[in-house]
Amino acid sequence: MPDKRVYLFDTTLRDGAQTQGVDFNPADKELIARELDKIGIDYIEGGWPGANPTDNSFFANPPKLKRARMTAFGMTRRPGRSADNDPGLMGILEPDVPCVCMVGKSWDFHVDVALEIEHDENIRMIADSVALAKTRKEEVMFDAEHFFDGYKSNPDFALACLKAAYDNGARWVVLCDTNGGTLPHEIDTIVRAVTEHIPGTHIGIHAHNDTGNAIANSLAAVNAGARQVQGTLNGLGERCGNADLIAVIPSLVLKMGYQTNVSHEDLKQLTHISRLLDERLNRAPAKGAPYVGESAFAHKGGLHVSAVEKDPRTYEHIEPALVGNRRHIVVSDQSGRSNILARFREVGIEIDPKDKRIGKLVEAVKENEFNGYAYDGAEASFELLARRALGSVPEFFRCSNFRVIDERRWNVDGDLVTLSEATVKLSVGGIEHMTVAEGNGPVNALDAAMRKVLMPIYPSLEGLRLIDYKVRILTPGDGTRAITRVMIESTDSKGEHWSTVGVSANIIDASYNALHDSLIYLLYRSGAEEPQES
Repeated sequence: MPDKRVYLFDTTLRDGAQTQGVDFNPADKELIARELDKIGIDYIEGGWPGANPTDNSFFANPPKLKRARMTAFGMTRRPGRSADNDPGLMGILEPDVPCVCMVGKSWDFHVDVALEIEHDENIRMIADSVALAKTRKEEVMFDAEHFFDGYKSNPDFALACLKAAYDNGARWVVLCDTNGGTLPHEIDTIVRAVTEHIPGTHIGIHAHNDTGNAIANSLAAVNAGARQVQGTLNGLGERCGNADLIAVIPSLVLKMGYQTNVSHEDLKQLTHISRLLDERLNRAPAKGAPYVGESAFAHKGGLHVSAVEKDPRTYEHIEPALVGNRRHIVVSDQSGRSNILARFREVGIEIDPKDKRIGKLVEAVKENEFNGYAYDGAEASFELLARRALGSVPEFFRCSNFRVIDERRWNVDGDLVTLSEATVKLSVGGIEHMTVAEGNGPVNALDAAMRKVLMPIYPSLEGLRLIDYKVRILTPGDGTRAITRVMIESTDSKGEHWSTVGVSANIIDASYNALHDSLIYLLYRSGAEEPQES
């Protein structure tokens, strides 16, 4: 019986960072890694230790994963050096992670022209590097760069490179379509040829999307015998991107009958994680994205709607809820209840599915999202919205007024000085408080002023830190009058993370809304008690 288990290797944190306009910070990397871990990805490539300060910071304290295996990326040893005397190779073996993935040449053209070394030396570089890494790491993987071009040019040499890695202990040898120029029928033929020399249970595929075939090429490779697929969330990557795991995973599981560590329950999180990533990157999600796009199951009037209402299979290739998406009837905008109930289960809210309040909450979510809110990237704000609709969130404090003043001037030494000052009036337990604080920018000043009042009353706020702040313009045609969305990520002394959102035509007001939710969320989750009015 053929092996139906396929392993998933996510390269978003490295390949995705090569996307034009994408720049991950360590907090971004940690959040994305945790989300990938939640849905059951087998391997998460965290980056290249030693390549840049961001990756160094990330690997200095990599997140503790429950289901995935963190992997460091790097190169095989350089020509003319022994493996244990190559600083680059040794650097990728230092981080406290169980796996390493090394890239090496497998196209004779590159060996001749770029490296200018003998073919045998290239093969020894691969063998020596994998053998050394195997003594340091639980699993070693080898990415055969430009493998398909190399195989078409010189199959014996390309296969010798793979064998050098496999024979010296590589768990996976990964066939890379590095320039994205190979077509599905070629992938099928070449992968089948490779499986005659190396078991398919040790072969992976890494496809780029330069011909628009990265997803098809990945599925073709699996069908031909490969059992690892490398790719990125939403197809991020240099040039035209990489294979999009968001589309690859449900195609493997729902269409082809393969087994992955992503369960059917995990599949329901694909829409969420896809949109969360886009919000994190301050990008508008692609409405037409397969499986998870807002328009993926949208029907606009006429015969299509009539047919779908009789039998969804006429125009829907799967049930949208299987991947966490929903049907969208444009003319009547009917749907959303099941998604709300699923989100309730995620945050631990028990409620009768027939409760009339759910319908009101669905409408509130739709109205807020129409006005610019995005709850896929702000779970804490959604939970507060839901709990408020059920009447279960105390009013820990009420802000009756705040004012922020920014001053920009030159001091007596001729240096430019900018200063922000915030004044807030808060009511806590019926007692009015007014205070002033300065900060590094208006949001920091507002945060400092509010905490000045609240921390003596609510000690649980002591460990609260705001670790990321993103602004997105929602109506760019309005110029400086545009509506803005502010996303704030927070953490506490326990290392828990949550995100909140605020929307307004005034960026300070939007920031306050997100900041307010962050404070309330921590107070609610920590079990703080609302002071009684005196």
